[in-house]
Amino acid sequence: MGEAVEIFLSNGFSTFYEKKDQNIINNNNNNNDSSWYEEVIDEDLKWSFALNSVLHKGTSEFQDIALLDTKRFGKVLVIDGKMQSAEIDEFIYHECLIHPALICHPNPKTIFIMGGGEGSTAREALKHKLVDKVVMCDIDQEVVDFCQRYLTVNKEAFLHKKLDLVINDAKAELEERSEKFDIIVGDLADPVEGGPCYQLYTKSFYEKILKPKLKPNGIFVTQAGPAGIFTHKEVFTSIHNTIKQVFKYVIAYTAHIPSFADTWGWVMASDQPFSVNAEEIDQRIKERIDGELFYLSGALFFSSATLNKTVALSLLKETHVYTEENARFIHGHGLAKSVNNEF
Repeated sequence: MGEAVEIFLSNGFSTFYEKKDQNIINNNNNNNDSSWYEEVIDEDLKWSFALNSVLHKGTSEFQDIALLDTKRFGKVLVIDGKMQSAEIDEFIYHECLIHPALICHPNPKTIFIMGGGEGSTAREALKHKLVDKVVMCDIDQEVVDFCQRYLTVNKEAFLHKKLDLVINDAKAELEERSEKFDIIVGDLADPVEGGPCYQLYTKSFYEKILKPKLKPNGIFVTQAGPAGIFTHKEVFTSIHNTIKQVFKYVIAYTAHIPSFADTWGWVMASDQPFSVNAEEIDQRIKERIDGELFYLSGALFFSSATLNKTVALSLLKETHVYTEENARFIHGHGLAKSVNNEF
């Protein structure tokens, strides 16, 4: 019998394999730790990394959840088998998600964040001196509770007097609120079949619920999934094309996220043109933001919006519009697809 190696599977739970039969694990001979996390990227592709410990794993009312302490990427939040954020490089994702929209807006006072339970998106928004109020609306109390407990980097954000933390479905919360916002942010989990978020990527949601809650010069920005040379057609091009059906001005931009093992995409949209140049972005960063940005600059933003030929052509040619009846999903499954499975 070979030595048992613990693997944390894509549903956030673990199983044991015999090391002699288990050729997907590349064990370092100098590393005696045999605990690894494994994420299924696609049917023929897996991504694994060594763990220090498992801080939490379980199933909430809505999602499978794992909070892991990894050797390479620090603390990692995994929802429905998909890495949402890694301590070592989450600043890339969150700076790209938040700052372009807030910098392009002439006077961003009020922000509504859909999702964002780990607190990092709110943290970045609260760096802006002009902001008076940040509403963070996440559906899952358990995710928020554990992130508050373990992700100490966001401790001040969770306690900030400008933060209004709401546990609710973002769709219902926007429908119920009478106020309008300067910026609405989609920091949602990836659209997976059976997950709680895919309806918040649809044309009907953008058109009937989200856009009416933006002020006249408001900006909407959302994470839009993998945008690599081999992965951009999963959901990125569809989300971009769907948003184009609702807003007059739409910008897609990307960045490489090491812990995601891929290039990631965002889409920013408004009915007002984005008129700032690189120099103006740098000046607004200097004037408006408390603290330092570690990734984003004016030149970098314009570079990130210059897409390679393959991705750019795919965006131009995409005809699919995201609807509840005709959704696209990335590889994986949500709780609704797994509750009857044995792990």
